[in-house]
Amino acid sequence: MKKLFLILFSSLLISTACAEKAATETKVEAKQTKTETTEAKDSEEPKSVVIIKAGASFDDINENVRMAITDGGMIVSGTLHISDMLNRTGKDIGFEKNIFKKSEAVEFCSALISHKMAVVHPSNVSMCPFTIAIYELNDEPGVIYLSYRRVKLLGDGKKVEDEIIALLQGIVDESVE
Repeated sequence: MKKLFLILFSSLLISTACAEKAATETKVEAKQTKTETTEAKDSEEPKSVVIIKAGASFDDINENVRMAITDGGMIVSGTLHISDMLNRTGKDIGFEKNIFKKSEAVEFCSALISHKMAVVHPSNVSMCPFTIAIYELNDEPGVIYLSYRRVKLLGDGKKVEDEIIALLQGIVDESVE
């Protein structure tokens, strides 16, 4: 159980770091009430992480994500307190600067989509739970980001991949309205 948690947590940290790096490399103008999605514009293949800038407070966005998940008939299965862990351990492992003012990842799963993924290929269940990260960078106080991973399923899973992206984007869109 500890190994599974460490694997999932490590995967989330890597994707969050990638999202943070992509966020700092991509210049997106922030608007107070408008959501913006950042993706590759010079490549036909979409990035593996979708990053959205939101114009509300961290706590409001976090609560909205949770409500959108439960309103969709799903249950939040876990919360990873990423900034707490990174800020607590950073200096001990050689990172002098804290990246996040606040960062959490909300985990959840859809039974319907999980079944569909497993039908395409049983090993696709490793894509559960789905995760939406919410974070505020120390270098950009007051700017809240949401990010999620685009899944790539085994087998002929394109249709289910599209459903997963629609689910995740729908939750994000509802959360920032």
